[in-house]
Amino acid sequence: MTEARGLLAVDSGGSGLRVVVGTVERGVLAQRESREPVRTGERGIDAGHLMEQLVPLVRESTAEARLAQVRAAAIGAAGLATLGDALRAELPAALAREFGIRRVALVADAVTAYTGALGPRPGAVLAAGTGLIAIGTDLTHWRRADGWGHLLGDCGGGAWIGRAGLEAALRAYDGRPGGSSGLLARAEKLFGPLPGLPGQLYPRPDRPAVLASFAPEVAACAAGDPVAAGILRDAARHMAESAAAVCPAEGEPQVALTGGLFKMGDPLLVPLEAELSRRLPHARRVAAEGSPLHGAFRIATELASGTLTLPRDGAMLYVVTDKAD
Repeated sequence: MTEARGLLAVDSGGSGLRVVVGTVERGVLAQRESREPVRTGERGIDAGHLMEQLVPLVRESTAEARLAQVRAAAIGAAGLATLGDALRAELPAALAREFGIRRVALVADAVTAYTGALGPRPGAVLAAGTGLIAIGTDLTHWRRADGWGHLLGDCGGGAWIGRAGLEAALRAYDGRPGGSSGLLARAEKLFGPLPGLPGQLYPRPDRPAVLASFAPEVAACAAGDPVAAGILRDAARHMAESAAAVCPAEGEPQVALTGGLFKMGDPLLVPLEAELSRRLPHARRVAAEGSPLHGAFRIATELASGTLTLPRDGAMLYVVTDKAD
C-alpha cells in the first residue's frame, strides 16, 4: 500500500453517483459509478443514502488503487446550495468515521462544473443539460444565474427547448400562429397522437427529462424550419443573458461551455457564439478543460495540498478541515 496523499472526488447528480480515487502525486487511479440518484427528502439531500452508496464504491476503488488512506475529499452534489443543509451537517463526520477523511469540501455541482472547465481563473461557465445554470467568479466570490428548475427558469436548457418545441407542435396541431408542421410530425413520431401528450407528460416525476428528450428534435429541424431555428436563437439569448449576469466585468475573463446540451452542435452553438460575442466582448471564449468530476478531483487535490484558492462559500463551496490532520 502506498502512503501517497490519497484523494476522493464525487459527482452526485440526477443520473447517479460517480466516484474517483487517486493521489496528489499520480492523479486518478480508479473510478466507480452508481446509476441510482441520491434521494432528496424533507431535510434536503439524504446524507445517509449518499453514504450507503458511497462506502462500497470507495472501498472497491481504494483497494484497486492500493491506497491505505484518503486524506481529502471533494463531494460535488446537485442541489447543494438550496438542499444541502443536512449534507453539510452530517457528511463530514460520516466521512471521518468511515474513512478517516479529515479534509472535506462539499461543493455545488455548478462549482465543480466551473472548476473542471476553467480551474482557478476568473470567468463564467454555462452548464447546460436538462437544466441550465451560469456560474462566475472574480476569485473573491461566486455569482450564479438561473438554475431555478424547469417550472421557474432553466431558460435555454434542454427542458426549456423541448417544451418550446412541443408548444410549436401543438400550435400547428391546433392551426394557431407560430406552429411548426415539422415539429408536429416529430412530436407525433416520438409521443404518438398529440391529444394524449398532456396525459403522458404531466403525471411524470421525470417531466424535465421527458421535455428535454425533444430538444434534439428541435435542433434536427432547425436548418429548414424557421420556428425551430427561432427557438434555438431564443435559447442562445437566454444563455448569454445568464452568462453576462455572472461574468466579471473587469479584466479578460474566460467563458466556457459544459454539459450534454452542447452536443446539439451548430444549430445551437452558432447563435450562442454570436450572442456571447455581443454581450461579453471583453471575455475570451475557451474550450472546457474537463468535466465536473474532473473539477471535483482538482478541488480535492488543492485541498490536500493546501493550495485551494477558489472562494469559499457556505452554500457553494463549504470546507471542513481538521487542523490536526
